[in-house]
Amino acid sequence: MVAEGEGALSRAAGPRPPDLLRLHEAVADLFANQGDWRRAYQHLRSALDIARDGSLRDALTASYNRRYLDERLYGPFTDRPPLGLALIDLDRFKTVNDTYGHLVGDRVLRRVADLLQEDLPPEGFCARYGGEEFVLWLPAVDARQAVRIVEDARLRVARHPWSELQPGLRVTISAGLAHETPGDGTPERQLRRADALLYAAKRAGRNKVVYHDAQTTQLITHSE
Repeated sequence: MVAEGEGALSRAAGPRPPDLLRLHEAVADLFANQGDWRRAYQHLRSALDIARDGSLRDALTASYNRRYLDERLYGPFTDRPPLGLALIDLDRFKTVNDTYGHLVGDRVLRRVADLLQEDLPPEGFCARYGGEEFVLWLPAVDARQAVRIVEDARLRVARHPWSELQPGLRVTISAGLAHETPGDGTPERQLRRADALLYAAKRAGRNKVVYHDAQTTQLITHSE
């Protein structure tokens, strides 16, 4: 497995990862052509971060950034299944910024990142995917464990005393969790599946975890 830090990704064996700068630019063009300006912007920001300093940490939240996640997704040393990938989005985060201001919004993002990074499995990590979205990388856990980890994270955010930061403030998250076993596909495809499950969580009313149960082939939601 890959250890944390830049040095773990510098091994000489195996194929070289793709040019992430060009990859983000190409994906941004694709989303822009589809009219998905939010995601196009996120990929352009990732390209800018790579071009600027090549850091593997997000400057605001100190979690791993999109570049580190991409190197795990596309690089030669990605974890083998079983692997859980959860895509997490802050619910109605624009309302937080509009109501309380961007300084409070930044503090919310930093605190959510801290809460998401609690109780992760060995070699697991949290990465800021872009904007108010995060990814939890959960290696070497079965589906039941992955669901528990993501559900516990959702509860930590929902039950956090946000009003101490700003009276009236309430923050929740929605999550799409995809768990793969050997032979189920690549982490890149798995993340796309988690993205679809995240939108299912939003449609189900937010503040939920939605995952695909491989045994029943059903979508299952968890909420308080």
